[in-house]
Amino acid sequence: MNNNIDMSKLLEALSKMDKHELEAGIAKANQILKSKNKNDIINEIKKK
Repeated sequence: MNNNIDMSKLLEALSKMDKHELEAGIAKANQILKSKNKNDIINEIKKK
């Protein structure tokens, strides 16, 4: 498991969001930290 790559992808996705989306992104970040399917959640964020 390489958390640095996952966090880089997460931060890149979050950086593209507006303030409203960022709140949802933070909630997603909490899910990612607890989830075994990190890439699935990151891909979901990127789709929006």
